[in-house]
Amino acid sequence: MDYFVWNADPVAFSFGSMRVFWYGILFATAIISGLEIMKWIYKKESKDLQELDTIFLYVVLGVVVGARLAHCLFYEPSYYLAHPIEILYVWKGGLASHGGGLGALIGIYLYKRKHTLNLLWFLDRIAIATAMFAFFVRLGNFMNSEILGKVTDVSWAIIFTRVDELPRHPAQLYEAFSYLIITLVLFIVYTKYRERLQDGFLFGLFLTLVFIVRFLVEFVKERQAEYAVDMMFSTGQILSIPFIILGLYLIVKGIKR
Repeated sequence: MDYFVWNADPVAFSFGSMRVFWYGILFATAIISGLEIMKWIYKKESKDLQELDTIFLYVVLGVVVGARLAHCLFYEPSYYLAHPIEILYVWKGGLASHGGGLGALIGIYLYKRKHTLNLLWFLDRIAIATAMFAFFVRLGNFMNSEILGKVTDVSWAIIFTRVDELPRHPAQLYEAFSYLIITLVLFIVYTKYRERLQDGFLFGLFLTLVFIVRFLVEFVKERQAEYAVDMMFSTGQILSIPFIILGLYLIVKGIKR
């Protein structure tokens, strides 16, 4: 069987010794697209755009710091505990989405401590932007030939020649396009039912859908954490469960109201 062969160069272009990676471009696109979505929402609801710029700074810093720490401590703890200074080497790669989500929540909470903010109202809106953010990040992983799926013989398998010559599940694309669909679902629910939704419902729907997708796709992914190779569930699945529970709680709470 002939499989699709993927051999994209992670470097988009170079200026002398400076290299610009596709992952960096897509990560920046993710941030910009999220900000534009939030600006559209703020304009639609007649909110202060200057306030949004400050909040978004807290969120982006929270995402980067949280994602980096989570990767280092949950996926490669032995290495980074032995080389703690390398935790700061963000440019070498290694970001975990669970930590990014938690970091964003912490960033929003820190902003709320100093300013007036309806937390659940804001989380409902930024959920749409975050789902789109996740779409672009997973495309970046695909360009890097990383976060690989397991070896398979399905007809749509992809050979990542920068890694090996084995056909694998395109797990990055499974997640990417699932997150794009979730973005559309959240956007439709928001635009059609915004006036009727209870605060927290949309955020709960986001958590439930995103982390159920993550939990399911992990079954066809290679294990990222060495210590989890022989475990029933991967590290990503274990970390997804609390988010799913929280999401279901917010959905039920919103329906009861």
